[in-house]
Amino acid sequence: MENIIEINGLNKRFGDAQAVRDLSFRVKKGELFAFLGVNGAGKSTTINIMCGQLAADSGSVLICGNDIRRAEEVKTRLGVVFQSSVLDSALTVYDNLECRAALYGITGKKFKKRLKELSILLKFEDLLKHTVGKLSGGQRRRIDIARALLHRPEILVLDEPTTGLDPQTRSILWSVVSKLRKDENLTVFLTTHYMEEAADADYVVIIDAGEISAKGTPLELKNKYTGDFITIYGISETQVQKLGCKYDTIRDAYRVSVPDTAAATALILKYPEIFNDYEITKGKMDEVFLSVTGKKLTGGDEM
Repeated sequence: MENIIEINGLNKRFGDAQAVRDLSFRVKKGELFAFLGVNGAGKSTTINIMCGQLAADSGSVLICGNDIRRAEEVKTRLGVVFQSSVLDSALTVYDNLECRAALYGITGKKFKKRLKELSILLKFEDLLKHTVGKLSGGQRRRIDIARALLHRPEILVLDEPTTGLDPQTRSILWSVVSKLRKDENLTVFLTTHYMEEAADADYVVIIDAGEISAKGTPLELKNKYTGDFITIYGISETQVQKLGCKYDTIRDAYRVSVPDTAAATALILKYPEIFNDYEITKGKMDEVFLSVTGKKLTGGDEM
């Protein structure tokens, strides 16, 4: 697949603080790309540079083969959902979207057609006449996403899109993202504090203090930075101790830690009488992140 985003040797400093340090990575067309880091790691700085809102000190950013310094070439390729809503609270949903669409030359019948498509897709047909300031957080987020999709961008940037949202809105958002990736080969650039969302990504980059700490597919990262776990049911603690592995007691079972799937297989072959009822699972992305950075991922604004 072709690279739709190429970042090379990116640097950005704010006074004495180095927000981004020699950052380089690629995003392939059609990917769900997860960009992870704690608050202050440099995620939002990188996104703001990608969107042309900040100038890099050095390095280059190419969006669809175009240098971001050619803003007119780039802005039509990107749709951005920022952490904080950028909608005008005093205007109705319809007026907010109409004003935004006009910036892309989408007016009249063309706008009304696109608005109908998005309102059905994101389930806000009944909110068009409502003032944005009176919407719930979940309702407002749906309008933020519609705003980002008005001009049919090739890349959708989602900066902490589901933080604080109700389960229904989160489900709608990811259903829409999945549909657009399938139907339109949309590329999604995601930052998130929900590791179950990152686990579904095609590729993950973890940054810490503005530098890349780890990168790879979720499976590659799990295999490298966490072990496997065997949950065994219907056995005694004496039996689990016989395995000679670290374990935790969970409800009516024991959760045994092993380095990898091969080690799990070896135990099962050696002690078949113990493994009558069990399941093997990979480590989670939370454990990958903690292993890589030594920190837990929490929500909030960042540098």
